[in-house]
Amino acid sequence: MAATAWTRAALPLCLLGILDGEEKSYGYALLGRLADAGLEGVKAATLYPALTRLEEEGAVAVEWGAGEGGPGRKYYRITEEGRARLRRDQAAWGDFTRTVASLLGKGDDSGQDTYG
Repeated sequence: MAATAWTRAALPLCLLGILDGEEKSYGYALLGRLADAGLEGVKAATLYPALTRLEEEGAVAVEWGAGEGGPGRKYYRITEEGRARLRRDQAAWGDFTRTVASLLGKGDDSGQDTYG
């Protein structure tokens, strides 16, 4: 699976994590936060459909606000339902990454290489 596929799969969790720490944010700022965290390959064509799905699921709310010297901006804010999803997904992500790490031999505390 290409890195972009991994990013796409984890994007909703990442977006909820970012929004949980902010009052609200808009798409371009979210792209910047993702890039700052090391996910610089996320494109608007991937970001906005993910945000739309989160909105449809009730995990984020949308509001329009004035832009800085330009057209209005669409702002995204995490909802209580979104925070509940974030907690569930964080736990599931932790379980998943521990399982994968153990299958790759990284969960072995002995420090021994567990590959074939």
